[in-house]
Amino acid sequence: MKRIGLISDTHGYFDEKIFHHFKYCDEIWHAGDFGSLEVVEQLKSIKQLRGVFGNVDGNDIRAEFGEKLFFDVEDVRVFIQHIGGYPGRYAHGVRDAILSHKINLFISGHSHILKVIYDDALQCLHINPGAAGKQGWQKVRTLIRLVIDGKTIKDCEVIELGKR
Repeated sequence: MKRIGLISDTHGYFDEKIFHHFKYCDEIWHAGDFGSLEVVEQLKSIKQLRGVFGNVDGNDIRAEFGEKLFFDVEDVRVFIQHIGGYPGRYAHGVRDAILSHKINLFISGHSHILKVIYDDALQCLHINPGAAGKQGWQKVRTLIRLVIDGKTIKDCEVIELGKR
């Protein structure tokens, strides 16, 4: 069993509440637009960090993180890409990647819109944790915690960090 903290679109802002919300997680996954290496280092100081770069990230972050990330946790195949869309409106190539890699959990960011949607057609859960930073049009900063236990993704919690 693994406890996961999902975060995206920090845009260089790190809320100290993240330490509290992710301290019992086994891993943190960032879906892009870190915005600064300082945010990367702060997240790494909490737990193991996996992530992808976003469209606002510079060469320093792109040197450390790729555009796409495929990996397994327990018996769940995960795919993270910053600009990924969502069921019915995936970004170019995402649907094919979900099918070809037999993805169970697809995570994206970019829109700043928190979404948890199961795609029946692809048999894949899509999650966008919203935006944890202060830039953008979202009214509330959010992140997500969840548990992966074997093939089961459960105990998904939406956490509000406060107003933008």
